[in-house]
Amino acid sequence: MRSFKVVRWFLALALPLFSMPLFSMPFLAEGFDAEFEEKPWAEIEVQLPAFPETENLIAFRVGYHTDTKYLIDGNSLSVGPDGVIRYTLLVISASGAKNISYEGLRCATAERRLYAFGRSDKTWSKARSNQWVRLQGSTNTHHVDLYSNYFCVVGAPDIRSADDARRVLRSGGRLPDTAS
Repeated sequence: MRSFKVVRWFLALALPLFSMPLFSMPFLAEGFDAEFEEKPWAEIEVQLPAFPETENLIAFRVGYHTDTKYLIDGNSLSVGPDGVIRYTLLVISASGAKNISYEGLRCATAERRLYAFGRSDKTWSKARSNQWVRLQGSTNTHHVDLYSNYFCVVGAPDIRSADDARRVLRSGGRLPDTAS
């Protein structure tokens, strides 16, 4: 007899819930949103690539600068499951000075990160700071150009693979199949 009362009590509480349409149960949606938002973004573990070879470098334009050369090692390009586009960047000044770095660009947050710097003996030196830096207000126009004109162009398809990124660089800033 007692078990019958418990079942009746449970049905009295649960029956109104089952008769409501799912979309009218706001507490379920709130729980879903909270669970969805509680999963923070996590960066994958990064492995440094092989040092860049001249034959794999892809030049790209930055603003109106003609005296400085900007190149990305096509073999180092990757798009991680964390949404970060990673690449080796080579900047050659008008006087011939070279800066080589391995970097990441996050389109979702307009941030960049330096992972390592290239040495003259073709080895990597890990960057001292491992922080993501916002591009807003950046004095490095090449990072802003990579973001806004190549890898994270508003209205263009997302870069989903290294092949997409290489095509964008070689085509001058947008996927060839999206040109109008």
